[in-house]
Amino acid sequence: MNQRTAIFPEKRHALYDAHKYSPAVRAGDLLFVAGQVGSRDDGSPEPVYEDQVRRAFANLREVLAAAGCTFDDVIDVTSFHTDPANQFEAMMAIREKEIGEAPYPTWTAVGVNWLAGFDFEIKVIARIPSRADIGASR
Repeated sequence: MNQRTAIFPEKRHALYDAHKYSPAVRAGDLLFVAGQVGSRDDGSPEPVYEDQVRRAFANLREVLAAAGCTFDDVIDVTSFHTDPANQFEAMMAIREKEIGEAPYPTWTAVGVNWLAGFDFEIKVIARIPSRADIGASR
């Protein structure tokens, strides 16, 4: 039976402790990353939407890196948006710079009415590369 292992980035955000969750859990060669928001180190949201999205991606990169992954290892993405009709274009412009080259992961975008004071959240599932994968492709 596979055991789950919590993964924490070097810079541990206040939200993890305040809400009692792990930023990611490793199970076998899969990494399940909790929704990452545009939180500052103290857990407060970035006030400008675009900065909040950039910070959410930066927080995601830190969690992925703590498990030895990059966005290239991501296989599935779910993003949550409080006002998708007005936010989607700005998010897509930032997303374009963040996700790398094809083949792209699957992606599901969901409109929601509440994200605990945030306007964007992104959660992913990634495959943790083996040492052989790292040497062959990076």
